[in-house]
Amino acid sequence: MASKTIELQIRPRGKPIKSLPDTLTLNSSITTAELYKELAKQTRYSVHQLRVTKGSDGSLITNATDTTIYSTGVRDQSTVYVKDLGPQLGWRTVFVVEYAGPIFIHPLIYALRPYIYSNAPSEGSHLQALCLMMVVGHFVKRELETLFVHRFSASTMPFTNIFKNSAHYWLLAGVNMAAWIYAPNSPTAKEPNSLLMFTGLALYGIGELLNLQSHLTLMNLRSPGGSERAIPQGWLFNLVTCPNYMTEALSWLGVLLVSNFSLSVVVFILVSVGQMMQWSKKKENRYRKEFGSQYKKKRYTMLPGIW
Repeated sequence: MASKTIELQIRPRGKPIKSLPDTLTLNSSITTAELYKELAKQTRYSVHQLRVTKGSDGSLITNATDTTIYSTGVRDQSTVYVKDLGPQLGWRTVFVVEYAGPIFIHPLIYALRPYIYSNAPSEGSHLQALCLMMVVGHFVKRELETLFVHRFSASTMPFTNIFKNSAHYWLLAGVNMAAWIYAPNSPTAKEPNSLLMFTGLALYGIGELLNLQSHLTLMNLRSPGGSERAIPQGWLFNLVTCPNYMTEALSWLGVLLVSNFSLSVVVFILVSVGQMMQWSKKKENRYRKEFGSQYKKKRYTMLPGIW
């Protein structure tokens, strides 16, 4: 296809966008990323705050460096709609903030036990100390993975998501769990049950290591800064669609056993697993739609024999 100059009709989707041009004259061979950059330049918005769709069918024109605007079906005098997505935050930033909550909350409440609870001994029990190390260790690992392992398909998310995401970790995994686990009348204040404790530690260690392995597999599917998608391979991914969620649940089951079945850990697990089950189902459907016959359909998306 010989490149040629085309004129696009630009319209806002939803609320008006200041300085959005009515038309845009471009070369048909430029990439969609260059289209986003030009719209961002004209509107003085971040490219991540704009969503561009085709007027013909409403399909999304992705911000990609390997896709030309011509290949999307856009032609001379085509109409494209531009939507202001509102203030955005980087995925990495949101993850770092949300995981930081439990890392600071658990040691703080553990250290302040004598001042928070009446008749609390100056030192926590053996199980309380173990739970502290397990919870903090888990979220430190998540922080390190966020900084050095995860490769995000999207650069940003709406700014308001940081409050919703952080509430789950800061409140449920942070304040909720810490307040009950380190209380003097908590199940963790009792003498350890050796079977439960060592089984829990084993499940936690296995879960954390396999979770890391799953994340490394997913990392290797995408080049740094890229947005390409591929089918993950390996024995864990042959077992379920999302072994990263399965191993996450396994790790928290370990924490539950070490905590002597603390109700606060049960609540966090139920909410977290319920959410991950929904995400895993959506991931399976996306794989089937995107890769078609290339993808081997999974019966279970997260929990073998259950879901």
